[in-house]
Amino acid sequence: MAAGAGLSAAPVQPTTGHPGTERGTRARIARLILEHGPATAAGLSGRLGVTPAAIRRHLDNLLAEGMIEAREARCYGSRGRGRPARLFAITDAGRSAFEHAYDDLATSALRFLAETAGEAAVNQFARRKISDLERRYRPVVDAAPAAGRVQALAEALSADGYAASASVAPAAGGGEQLCQHHCPVAHVAAEFPQLCEAETEAFSRLLGTPVQRLATISRGDGVCTTHVTAPSLVHPPRAAGGTDTTGHAPTETPINTHTRSGGFSA
Repeated sequence: MAAGAGLSAAPVQPTTGHPGTERGTRARIARLILEHGPATAAGLSGRLGVTPAAIRRHLDNLLAEGMIEAREARCYGSRGRGRPARLFAITDAGRSAFEHAYDDLATSALRFLAETAGEAAVNQFARRKISDLERRYRPVVDAAPAAGRVQALAEALSADGYAASASVAPAAGGGEQLCQHHCPVAHVAAEFPQLCEAETEAFSRLLGTPVQRLATISRGDGVCTTHVTAPSLVHPPRAAGGTDTTGHAPTETPINTHTRSGGFSA
């Protein structure tokens, strides 16, 4: 069987679309390709129970809209006569269209939550959502050496689609800079910065040092940039007698999650 034709399923009785359902069927086709990967027209027809002719018409429309692209299916072993099967894959534009649709749904849900249960409920939701992220990242960050914890966090974020990187902070005073080049929920965070506030607090807890957001995608910046204070500035080496190397008694440094730009990235 051709690679990527995993959408073929047990055949069902084909049906033709009723008036007014054309766009809905087209959206179902695009969603199947997005969620299950490249598929053939025959596989989509069997999965949706729509005639092959109707599937091909919808695929032509999706191709014209730039939502999908066609490619030749790889064939392992000998292939019979006839044209090779074509696979249809989602494009970046198609994937982006679905992301925006999810953003609209999430924003509407949070608006409803704020209207019916108040801002405190939104804050609680944001912290609950980020607590799952923090719980997954904790073992990865804790296992890294002290000098590599920001890099470990960046790699964990990248695995979740944030395209993150870590580097030495350019500003005087030392520390590191954590950059997130993509934010899956930037449109939602623009209206509900509680999502990003909770994330910033989680970063500080994970790294064990104060952090500060300097720029955010949700407020129009190209990258979400977080300054990470060098742990040595927060907990300087102790000298004999319980004082630090500056000769002063240790003091508690509050965690700073304030942002200059007023926005955060989730």
